[in-house]
Amino acid sequence: MRVTVIDYKAGNLTSVLKALRHLGAEAEVTDGDLSMVESAERLVLPGVGHFAATERLDATGLTPAIRAAIARGVPFLGICVGMQWLYAGSTEAPNQSGLCHFTDGCTHFAESTEKVPHVGWNSLEVKRGSCLLAGVEPGEYVYFTHSYKAPVTDDTAATTYYIEPFAAAVERGNVMGVQFHPEKSGATGLKILRNFLEWKAEATAC
Repeated sequence: MRVTVIDYKAGNLTSVLKALRHLGAEAEVTDGDLSMVESAERLVLPGVGHFAATERLDATGLTPAIRAAIARGVPFLGICVGMQWLYAGSTEAPNQSGLCHFTDGCTHFAESTEKVPHVGWNSLEVKRGSCLLAGVEPGEYVYFTHSYKAPVTDDTAATTYYIEPFAAAVERGNVMGVQFHPEKSGATGLKILRNFLEWKAEATAC
């Protein structure tokens, strides 16, 4: 299975590549090479840091190439900021648009006595029928590090509570995203990455 990992100079590529290759995937990295996106069998967008860095996806022409790949049915997984990019945007960088695959936008955690960013292990409440999270039991823990979060909507595949409920994973057809880092989430994270690698559009059940 060939997986194209998109490098926009703001992602944790080493750990993601290691996890994908551990699962038997042939993982390759693209840095603005549109032909690699155009021929991709699966796409992964890891992201860390500031939402403004996603501007490079627009500047290099990767945004329309990714949008076209998704329209062709190529499975896509966004990780951390890569998931947030699937939305209309984020209050972290109000002038930078996201992909707009999901409406709504990402916002900062509400004022609280709890520390922000949200860093560490937290549990998942999984929505029944999620293909990405198939086999993940309620209460399993994954690793987070973020200050901004996505809202809970009909596209939410799992929620987590920290200060307030937020979308820990989203899923609509071939487009999926996780706010946490599966590559740093032990056996649960590997299970989720394996589900992504094995996802098939024609599957009748997960």
